[in-house]
Amino acid sequence: MKFNRRQWLRSAALTGGASFISGLGIIPQLSAEEISKFNPRPLNELARLSSNENPYGPSKRVRDRMFKSFDDGCRYPYSYQNELLDKLAEREGVPKDHIVITGGSTEALKVAGITFTRNGGEIIASKPTFLAMMSYAQMWGADVNWVDVDENLQHDLTEMQKRISPATKMVFLCNPNNPTGTLLPAAAFEKFCRETSKHTTVFSDEAYFEFIEEPNYPSMVKLVKEGENVIVSRTFSKVFGLAGLRIGYIVARPDLAHKIRENVVAFTNVLALEAAKESLDDKEFFDFSLRKNKEAKDSIYQTLNDLNLRYLESHTNFVFFESGMHIDQFLQKMRDEGVMVGREFPPFSKWCRISTGTPNEMERFTKAIRSVYV
Repeated sequence: MKFNRRQWLRSAALTGGASFISGLGIIPQLSAEEISKFNPRPLNELARLSSNENPYGPSKRVRDRMFKSFDDGCRYPYSYQNELLDKLAEREGVPKDHIVITGGSTEALKVAGITFTRNGGEIIASKPTFLAMMSYAQMWGADVNWVDVDENLQHDLTEMQKRISPATKMVFLCNPNNPTGTLLPAAAFEKFCRETSKHTTVFSDEAYFEFIEEPNYPSMVKLVKEGENVIVSRTFSKVFGLAGLRIGYIVARPDLAHKIRENVVAFTNVLALEAAKESLDDKEFFDFSLRKNKEAKDSIYQTLNDLNLRYLESHTNFVFFESGMHIDQFLQKMRDEGVMVGREFPPFSKWCRISTGTPNEMERFTKAIRSVYV
């Protein structure tokens, strides 16, 4: 969905004050209290809007919890995970034996990939999508059966289902998808996962699940609870603002969880465990992150509308748009203006992924991209 200028100005006026008003976008200011509580990253010489990180956090509550846990840094982390397992089991509505804590959801993806394909077989995945599972599995001898996204840059569920064969060990779905930011229709997504899980393992990467605004949109944990052959990954890297601490988790049937748990290598650390526990209770930061992400995303939409650049409505903390020039050229032009954008995502070499940032970073992005095109 695109916003016209009148709609944008009306929605922005409802959010309060603004850090800059130039006809290019309107971004609400951060109060002194918000700066203290939510720790916005500083505006550096190069604004890095390339990795879908939360520009806020860890929150003051989480930092205080981490500080108190420093004395436990001499301990191995395994004995400190039980409280987090309890919290995650309650959050997801499953017993603890359904949860596997990992070093970020990237480790979850990599470990699941080799668990099911290291003895041969294939993974069916969209192109483009998040590559961690497939790239790692290929190093261990797996094949990847790539399925191009459809004309709406969505997962082509019909074609993916057609490709399933006895060699298929896993079907990977990142939903919302990275880098496109698209979200599958709820009913079609659930039907696909339910039917496909009768034939092979379905992996649902839900790294961006918290950003979904559609009411009652289902997590595939629903199917895990029903005993289906489905694995779900979640992360503390995005809305919780803990990307640098490396902590995520898997939700799966106990037999699948056990297989994956045996292959976990990195696990995580004491500080990350304590941070994750506190972040689950820090609703104020959670709500703040979602609100500021929406404001930044709307600002990006407005800028792209002003420049008549095509983009996809995003259900994440980034926007995928058509740059009209090869990404290498666009990346360099933006870097010269002090902004780092996302890498190439073949075959969409003339598209760009831009992450949401702080008000100052969004202002930098707006000025930079206008310098490139105007």
